[in-house]
Amino acid sequence: MTIDVQARRTGHTREVVITAETKPCCDTDCCGGTTEETTTTPEEAGAVKALVRAKYGALAASGEAGCGCGSACCGDEVSMVGEAYDDVEGYVAEADLRLGCGLPTKLAAIRPGDTVLDLGSGAGLDAFIARTLVGAGGEVLGVDMTPEMVARARQNAAKLGYENVRFVEGDIEALPLEDGRVDVVISNCVLNLVPDKRRAFAEMFRVLRPGGHFTVSDIVVRGGLPGAVRRSAELYAGCVAGAVEETTYLDWLREAGFEEVRVLEEKVIPVPDEVILEYVDADELAAYRRRGGAIVSVTVYGRKP
Repeated sequence: MTIDVQARRTGHTREVVITAETKPCCDTDCCGGTTEETTTTPEEAGAVKALVRAKYGALAASGEAGCGCGSACCGDEVSMVGEAYDDVEGYVAEADLRLGCGLPTKLAAIRPGDTVLDLGSGAGLDAFIARTLVGAGGEVLGVDMTPEMVARARQNAAKLGYENVRFVEGDIEALPLEDGRVDVVISNCVLNLVPDKRRAFAEMFRVLRPGGHFTVSDIVVRGGLPGAVRRSAELYAGCVAGAVEETTYLDWLREAGFEEVRVLEEKVIPVPDEVILEYVDADELAAYRRRGGAIVSVTVYGRKP
């Protein structure tokens, strides 16, 4: 899918115009999100959210799998999850849009009777897997800011006959839940697309009960990611936009109040030298590699005291 974003100003009003076309995703803004670790203005954050909403709304409406975290935008397939879902109890093929970068439910220590919150729940894949873990006595809540995704997830839940799985439209930076509502928070390749990650982490902390925890899969970078390298990675693997340095990501979680923050699982996303060399020269590539530069899918854990 190609997303075109244009801004125009009339008098004192700035209008952001977004055009989405569902087709192979071969543009540098394939996966939306911000590309630097800088603070965004409310106007910029709104444009990012509109971009992401348009992209995922089109995916939900088309019913096609995305080019996001599951495959390359233009070229050989880049699998971040591989066969991980194949034998997972609760897997629902109709809910799998191949947008994830991990399997957070595998490491989330979800127990029967838990209340689980899935951030950026999409068509419901991870929420349905969580439902098999909490059982009939638990509850699973999914929050997504894209109306089309929420509608599709609700349709899938209705087909499955689940009465304790509920999907609501909402913003991860302002969750429509009361304090201390859930036992476990999960998310799969979504938080990297959120403009204000600090605010999102604070909301995760707020809605968790004392002693609750999160297990999220996401994309981070290591060793710095020059703009040209980031652009090549976005084209090749997708879902790199908005990713921040791993140390920054973990520090922000600790600043939100979480304890025992640690990476449970990681997978380096390989971007071949020949792809990067289309954007930088050999010396720049060598310097990036010497710094240990990498794009990494991580599954991170943290606990609310």
